Amino acid sequence: MKALIQRVSEASVEVAGARVAEIGRGFLILLGITHSDGPQDVAWLARKIPALRIFEDEQGLMNKSVADIGGAVIVVSQFTLYADTKKGNRPSFIGASRPEHAEPLYAELVRQLRLTLGDSRVGTGVFGAEMRVRLLNDGPVTVELRTDN
Repeated sequence: MKALIQRVSEASVEVAGARVAEIGRGFLILLGITHSDGPQDVAWLARKIPALRIFEDEQGLMNKSVADIGGAVIVVSQFTLYADTKKGNRPSFIGASRPEHAEPLYAELVRQLRLTLGDSRVGTGVFGAEMRVRLLNDGPVTVELRTDN
């Protein structure tokens, strides 16, 4: 799994002109899932994401987590994180998992994050939908978490 985490001042997701998620300070998480990912990858990310210390403390050091600051997250499925661009100019997405494998893992990550952070602090996009994602990147700070390291 790949989770591209962007520290945001605000973020939102729209599907078919309707806003489906909106947060203030927190994380916009773009989540990519590959064929070999499973429950152990979900569990690792579900522990790591709320504890990731990339918010500044009183001394200006990155010592606070999204849980510490009372922040929120939006998780958006993003199969293009597994784009292969080695050959030619058109990306191949063969590394991305099929929806029947990926969607339950996505849903489980969201479920586990809601258990940790609270339902009201975890928003989502719509799996497989055409979405409009807006964010105000704070910093900018962007961190990639990968379970295949």
